[in-house]
Amino acid sequence: MVPPTQKAYGGWIGAIGAALAIGFTELFAGIFGGVPSAVSSVGSYVVDYSPTFVKDFGITVFGTADKGALAIGTAIISGILGILVGRASVERPRIAVVAFSSFAVIGVLAAVSQPLVNVPLTVLSILGAVGIGLAVVLRAIGRIRASLENTETATVDFDRRRFFRVVAGGSVVAVLGGLIGRLSIINRTEQIRADLVLPEVPVEEAVTVVIPTGFEIPGLSPLVVPNKDFYRIDTATLVPRIDANTWTMRVHGMVDNEVILTLDDLYAMDLVEEYVTLQCVSNTIGGDLVGNALWTGVPLTTVLDMAGIQEGAGQIVGRSIDGWTGGFPTEIAYDGRAPMIAVGMNGEPLPASHGFPARLVVPGLYGYVSATKWLSDIELTSWDDFNGYWIPRGWAKLGPIKTMSRIDYPRNNEQVPGSPAIVAGVAWAPTLGIDRVEVSIDNGDWIEAELSDALSDKSWLQWKVEVVLEPGRHVAKVRATDGTGFTQVEARVPPRPNGATGYHGRQFRTA
Repeated sequence: MVPPTQKAYGGWIGAIGAALAIGFTELFAGIFGGVPSAVSSVGSYVVDYSPTFVKDFGITVFGTADKGALAIGTAIISGILGILVGRASVERPRIAVVAFSSFAVIGVLAAVSQPLVNVPLTVLSILGAVGIGLAVVLRAIGRIRASLENTETATVDFDRRRFFRVVAGGSVVAVLGGLIGRLSIINRTEQIRADLVLPEVPVEEAVTVVIPTGFEIPGLSPLVVPNKDFYRIDTATLVPRIDANTWTMRVHGMVDNEVILTLDDLYAMDLVEEYVTLQCVSNTIGGDLVGNALWTGVPLTTVLDMAGIQEGAGQIVGRSIDGWTGGFPTEIAYDGRAPMIAVGMNGEPLPASHGFPARLVVPGLYGYVSATKWLSDIELTSWDDFNGYWIPRGWAKLGPIKTMSRIDYPRNNEQVPGSPAIVAGVAWAPTLGIDRVEVSIDNGDWIEAELSDALSDKSWLQWKVEVVLEPGRHVAKVRATDGTGFTQVEARVPPRPNGATGYHGRQFRTA
């Protein structure tokens, strides 16, 4: 019978062994270009094969922080499993061997399924990292077992200070290894980006409007969202690491000529730029999974015309470097909304988290059917022959963005001056434009809001109203009417299967 104290020590050792294995896999991923992050690989596997309601829950609860939550969750679960394995291994050391070997197999299978992988080096790196963790566990478990065998009372008979020094040292090594590896991955990609300079956009294709300052109201979203603040929702656990010097994009399928383009090829073409608002279909009423930016890129039609579209090719499928897919009708590329293969965002090369080196930007469509990041190829198929990533998971195959508006100021339950009170926010209907925005206070008459200048009919704009209110609690709600005369729907409908509807409201107090 093993005393609880020794089992507790075994649990500590198991957790440290797991942490060392994870830390060294991240370190090796940072050192070797063809080795993916084990945390990212396993996390991506979990995302791909989790039930749809689990994905929806993660986006709803964590929003744009879902990737960090998944990575942290993966590390926590690994630590818990390590504790359980360590406790059990005090009695049966073979359990540690079996458990860590299983971890290695899972890590290898998940990693080699990732893109741009050097398989032999990946296998050796993961086996080496897990081997380090297992060696530490077996060595420490051996000392614990020896202490039990050498004492009549079966109490601890080894240097506790040394034991806890090992625990502390192992923790430091695991954390430093993971951090160094992760920073190396990030820095490598950022250095490649830093060496790139976007080509000049021809004058006739450049945005000539001077960006208006908009309304200066605390908490009101800017007309153009900075790159660092732009929302990110995708299925990649960690940002894919892509070497722009070797990256290529293929156009194939139902085309006359297969086309393969490098980043230099795209940079050499005539670029265009446009302000476009993108939105995630999972965005709830009043949610922040929406943003507006200046995108620079090659018109999608330019590349499609190079390939030559065959009759019956009714769908354009974008495929990410990590295997994610989204598809939309071919006719959308030619209906005047001018989708692009974007290489720039707000005047600089695409940030890694937003699709570097190239992505699709299709105005007026939710991202789940169109906004392929880390673009690797474009395939022309018939409409019925292919479904993108999210379609089998219960989302509609057509994904037009709905006309929407949001209150940014005041925040819920915020106290503001009442003479006059200001209510402000943003409204969007990409490709349709916004004709007017109206606000109702305390279910009163609709008040037409003042609108900021529109950067384009594809971008959002700001709005505000000023109204004198008595001190106390008030409720505001907002609705927008787009350029076709359609006013957004009041009835609240959840995002699934094709986007939420409903008026956004805020409660606030006036002094």
